[in-house]
Amino acid sequence: MTSRDDRIEGVLLATAAGDALGAPYEFQPPRGPELDVVMAGGGPWEPGEWTDDTAMAIAIAEVAATGADLRDETAQDAIVARWRAWSRGAKDVGIQTGSVLRSATIGDVITAERARAAAEHLHRQSGRSAGNGSLMRTAPVALAYLDDEEAMAQAARSLSALTHYDPEAGDACVLWCSAIRHAVLTGELDARVGLSHLDPQTHGVWADRLDVAEASRPADFPNNGWVVSALQAALSAIATTPVFSDDPASGVFRADHLRLALDAAVRAGFDTDTVAAIAGGLLGAAHGASAVPLEWRAQLHGWPGASARDLTTMARLIARGGKPDRFDPRYPGYRVGALAAHPFDDRVLLGGIGALRDLPDGVDAVVSLCRIGDDDVRRDIPHVEVRLIDRPDSDDNPHLEFVLLEAVKAVERFRRDGRTVLVHCVEALSRTPSVGALYGARLQGVSADEALRAVQGALPSASPNPAFREALRRLMPNEF
Repeated sequence: MTSRDDRIEGVLLATAAGDALGAPYEFQPPRGPELDVVMAGGGPWEPGEWTDDTAMAIAIAEVAATGADLRDETAQDAIVARWRAWSRGAKDVGIQTGSVLRSATIGDVITAERARAAAEHLHRQSGRSAGNGSLMRTAPVALAYLDDEEAMAQAARSLSALTHYDPEAGDACVLWCSAIRHAVLTGELDARVGLSHLDPQTHGVWADRLDVAEASRPADFPNNGWVVSALQAALSAIATTPVFSDDPASGVFRADHLRLALDAAVRAGFDTDTVAAIAGGLLGAAHGASAVPLEWRAQLHGWPGASARDLTTMARLIARGGKPDRFDPRYPGYRVGALAAHPFDDRVLLGGIGALRDLPDGVDAVVSLCRIGDDDVRRDIPHVEVRLIDRPDSDDNPHLEFVLLEAVKAVERFRRDGRTVLVHCVEALSRTPSVGALYGARLQGVSADEALRAVQGALPSASPNPAFREALRRLMPNEF
């Protein structure tokens, strides 16, 4: 699992995070700094529930995850059929999208050909079809064509036209998919990399629009139901939010850019879930899934009964072209049975993956620090998964200190709720004692060094790798 894998996982995850964050504030005016923006739910939406933005993206992602070429008619037939099935029980469907799906359905059958025809008819009848509904769902297209930029541009425009005939909607999808693809491949944010895929006559128009977005506030684009303003508001939120240098001792991290930019996107007002979902796709591609706060990740859910874990799994499958994952969740050959109580808090248990599979009595929350298989996911109690790679190469953990602190904060939240927590990795050798030491240091006000020695007393084989030890020192420099 490399940093590029992290960025792949971040695309759908951060799309959903922005969507769920913005859902309670939809149709409200710009939100001032004195008001909170929290993933609290509201209206028909439960806390952490995503809306039609992510649901429609998932329908595309499901087809892309089979390895299908999204430009093919059969793939697009499958996508519109999935949209139609979703729309029948959806809490919210965009007016334009719903009209196209209904018009394109004859009997109980919908086809991509009829959807395109219905979208064109709607456009010619009303003269308006450049809503943001195709841009909000476009992120998975970028993942499907990481190795073929031209094919990606074609697919983005073609899928946009299934419901949004206006070329401006297609242009926006091409630009945003290009930026997402570039961010996944390089870690860089650049909204202009896709300009070459546009008609030369519109190239300059869009370049000017991007310039304006980066020099403006998100709230300066109030008509963000229009695809151009939605893209500009999302880009403005990203571009005008500062990217901090990591300062672990002060609790400031580069990864905070994702959270703060999504906050800014929601504060733009009006179509808040869509603007934040659009921004989330690009932010996740640049910063990775590891930059998405665990508190958000634990809450995320939505159609079709999916979780944050399902989104990251689907993203990896798309990037592999539908090929099977070689990961073996059994961890053959590893010592998986370690288990000990935390020396400073006996309701925090530190262990290997064997403890997850044979959960000790009384444990009612789990923090997993290693990759686990589907059969190991606890669905009866709160269970958060942390992306922490046990290798000293810093490129594998692009937000190491942030992630360590996020893991500890998850433990602290569970303990405040009165829960008994299992913290585990595979063997409890490196990741688990690192998180255990940081938890103990924060709990008791002792140095991380002292806390680690205490943890090693409980887990004699524990020996965090050098990168983790240095991260602890950076998080608590005055303690050493």
